Amino acid sequence: MPSSTRPAPTVGFDLDMTLIDSRPGIRACYLELSARTGTHVDADLAVTRLGPPLADELAHWFPAEEIPAVADLYREIYPAHAIEPTRALTGAREAVAAVRESGGRAIVVTAKYEPNAKLHLAHLGIEPDAVIGDLWAEQKAVALREHGADVYVGDHVGDVRGAHAAGARSVAVTSGPCDADELRAAGADVILADLTRFPEWLAAYRDGEGDAEGLATARA
Repeated sequence: MPSSTRPAPTVGFDLDMTLIDSRPGIRACYLELSARTGTHVDADLAVTRLGPPLADELAHWFPAEEIPAVADLYREIYPAHAIEPTRALTGAREAVAAVRESGGRAIVVTAKYEPNAKLHLAHLGIEPDAVIGDLWAEQKAVALREHGADVYVGDHVGDVRGAHAAGARSVAVTSGPCDADELRAAGADVILADLTRFPEWLAAYRDGEGDAEGLATARA
């Protein structure tokens, strides 16, 4: 029997490879960036390491002094090339809806440029209570603390670090570049195979069943 019922939580979600599969759109954007700058970017390689800030990826392809201008160009061309090809990951809409239906608040905290993050969510019909962009890893704790997040859901070890820096429970999904072993080694409190498991985990969590770790790891 549940020992207690937790209050309706505030849950933060990462965006890329947590709520959305942005790889096709970002690949298209990098191809356009290459065409416009004349600098080769291996778009197929770049989309295998989504998560860190844009400048980190651009540093593999452009001299440091060019990165600010190239980043501005990337963000400018992004809406025309990256929004339409991007799809919601399985269970994403249901995960956000589960938080709101429980009486809680769902927020998105992402390293992505905030206006482009909002374009993705609007295009896909995902409706969080707030969207905060341009934050990576431990920096995400600023927004998570500001909004009183109890839980942060992400796919990258940087998301685990951000959750812990905020004093939030880290729920990790293996839909991104980091596998279960990496996420576990980083200290994830719960590991789910994908977001289809999240509403069930959230219900168990609210019922006071610890981290529902058996539920999570058995199905990851």
